[in-house]
Amino acid sequence: MFYYVYILESQLDGTWYTGFTKNIKQRIMHHNSGKGGKTTRQKKDWKIIYCEAYLNKEDAFGREKFLKGGSGKKYLKKQLKNYLAT
Repeated sequence: MFYYVYILESQLDGTWYTGFTKNIKQRIMHHNSGKGGKTTRQKKDWKIIYCEAYLNKEDAFGREKFLKGGSGKKYLKKQLKNYLAT
């Protein structure tokens, strides 16, 4: 079993959402159907732009926390520089 850390982008305004889950397809469907967290319920047009897989839940959770912080956001902008340039 894998645990996924993912970044979604709102197609409405370009905002990002970071999360982790065991079932990435189902989780994105929940976000887009308004069943996700408070942040994603307000917008229902989410697209996955980044994903990492982990074997351990604690590792995935730690990575999610890192990516939500300042250094993590800088890391993502560097990793996604080609995507962001389009």
